[in-house]
Amino acid sequence: MDGPPTNDCCSICHGSFHIPHQANCSHWFCGNCILQVWNHGSSLQPCKCPLCRRQITLLVPSQASSQQINNPEAADILRRIEAYNRFFGSQSTGLGQRLQDLPFLLKRLFRELLDPQRSLPLVVKARLYLALISTAIYVLSPVDIIPEALFGIIGLLDDVIIALTFFLHIGTLYRATLVRRYGGSSN
Repeated sequence: MDGPPTNDCCSICHGSFHIPHQANCSHWFCGNCILQVWNHGSSLQPCKCPLCRRQITLLVPSQASSQQINNPEAADILRRIEAYNRFFGSQSTGLGQRLQDLPFLLKRLFRELLDPQRSLPLVVKARLYLALISTAIYVLSPVDIIPEALFGIIGLLDDVIIALTFFLHIGTLYRATLVRRYGGSSN
């Protein structure tokens, strides 16, 4: 889905979505509504999702929102969202936050890889495929840090750790791509 679910409404204003944005917790909000939530709290910290209370460190506009750049009101909201993403999107987050963001990032990445209209930068694709191939080789090879033959089910622990590291790396890489794309490229 590149937009909010049909027959759904913004959980802040309870109206139809106006310039919808998806937060890193996967919830959808009107762009102006989520900015008002942020402005109501501390402007030095990311706001928390009104539904799940997770920190919102990334706001991704729907495709329809991105195309409203000619509308002055929408352009202002998109500019303020870009500033939000620039400020909070690339901040160092802990392992817990990265694990919580992983489903959101992987779903978006998978959709983007399957969409012929969108293309990831070549460097990102190359790193993604290199990490995928390296992880697959390690998991499928008989050489292990903790061999399954000696330790049984505990021997799978190294394979799980390598796979988790792969997904975290891919999530971090894709998050950086989204921050560059929706946070402006004025770094």
